[in-house]
Amino acid sequence: MFTLENTLLTLSIHPTGAELQKISAVKNNLEFMWNGNPDVWSGHAPNLFPIVGELKEGRFLYDHTAYNLPRHGFARHSDAFEISDKSSNHLTFTLLYSEETLAVYPFKFEFSVKYELIVNRIKITYSVKNRDDKTIYFSVGGHPAFKCPLYPDENYDDYNLRFEHPETSQTHLLNLKTGLFTSKTETVFNSPETIHLTAHLFDKDALVFKDLKSRKITLESKKHGAILDFNFEDFPFLGIWAKPNANFVCIEPWQGLADSENSSQILKEKEGIVALEKDKTYNASYTIQIHESHLV
Repeated sequence: MFTLENTLLTLSIHPTGAELQKISAVKNNLEFMWNGNPDVWSGHAPNLFPIVGELKEGRFLYDHTAYNLPRHGFARHSDAFEISDKSSNHLTFTLLYSEETLAVYPFKFEFSVKYELIVNRIKITYSVKNRDDKTIYFSVGGHPAFKCPLYPDENYDDYNLRFEHPETSQTHLLNLKTGLFTSKTETVFNSPETIHLTAHLFDKDALVFKDLKSRKITLESKKHGAILDFNFEDFPFLGIWAKPNANFVCIEPWQGLADSENSSQILKEKEGIVALEKDKTYNASYTIQIHESHLV
């Protein structure tokens, strides 16, 4: 486990998947992230690459050849990340293509995850470098899970997600058996700016938004006020998810989406896919800012 620490926060990052597993308050020991209980969901904050979500029939097509990838790609379970840069306030983990990755994803890449601790804010930056002699195609995203409730005098339904702008966006519904998008949508906002967390909010799987006006969400408690701000300016899509009846909520910034039921499976045609030319680099960041009232 690797750590970053200042006077307010401690971050713990596991080298497998370069996964952020803890955000802890230094002074009062509050833990802001889900503990990864394997009986419920073993993840903490998986990094999603080179796809986001499920592929139709578990495969994509590139140059008339089929390749199989698991949901959310291979990076989140990879033991091949190495520390490529570090200082007192940041750590960068890098995954380089290999014969193993080329067998399932036919592109030469360099995928990096950088964690920066800046006072009470954590900045996570994804970088993808094209190391191939052709255009490469990929998606990338985050999947951090935040503890709800945070305090012992609260319940899950004491929490809301508050959006910075009034929203009219609807969630795009998934087929629960296949994980693919159907053509159906549904309204989930309790008011133009809020989604109320309940035990059954995620009975139909993740809430997925493609056209939000907001690029900041606040996780707030009715009893203890705003807990954290989540900024995702570099990402066009957002997922919100938890296991039903679980004590966490995932706020997931995505550049990419699961396939739809009528997908062609052709990677170049995949919704949200990034086409990165030879020698180019893609960067996208999101931030988590813990309100200081919870750090004293």
